[in-house]
Amino acid sequence: MVEQRIALLGPHGLDAAGVEALLPALEAACAAGDVAAVILRFAAADERTLTGLVKRASTLTQAREAALVVACAGYVGDLVQVAARGGADGVHLDKPRDPASDLGDLRGRLRDGRILGAGGFESKHIAMEAGEAGVDYLMFGGLYPDGAAPDPETVLARAGWWAEIFETPCVAVAAAEAELPALIETGAEFIGLESAIWAGDPEAVARVQALIGAQAG
Repeated sequence: MVEQRIALLGPHGLDAAGVEALLPALEAACAAGDVAAVILRFAAADERTLTGLVKRASTLTQAREAALVVACAGYVGDLVQVAARGGADGVHLDKPRDPASDLGDLRGRLRDGRILGAGGFESKHIAMEAGEAGVDYLMFGGLYPDGAAPDPETVLARAGWWAEIFETPCVAVAAAEAELPALIETGAEFIGLESAIWAGDPEAVARVQALIGAQAG
């Protein structure tokens, strides 16, 4: 049976104030369970500002031995360079228009074992193209930038389909705690928690850890 670990997702559009407000909860959440990765979705800013915010977050995640993966919708600069300079472990791209090209380019530029993740797939076909482009994980689920949640049954079905057939790991994301038992049963390698679950209640991570342990047992 696959070893399941936890991934924490930050809210969309993190700016300087948002990062400072989130970090204490993030530290507490990382201490509460086996957090493998933190995926932070930053607001577009200039390179210097964005790099500084990534550094603030990476200092914490490195201390907790969790990988930091950064996303920034609408950023027109070089996110790979920002991630490297900020001490992040990789980058995440949602809704790749042409997975072979968009993700293939990123894969070629991410050196030294840095992580490439992708999500926001509108079809199984695009998900498979992303897998073929060499991503380290695929993410199913996750809030849209406007705060709306995808259909949980679709997320469950896609995560189960991928985990059963493909070797590339996937992150199955819960937008609400009630969705977690079924997502854990899919066998997805990573269980993603939206910030609504953990930011105001870091001990939610401990509860998820217990659910994972019960499923493994």
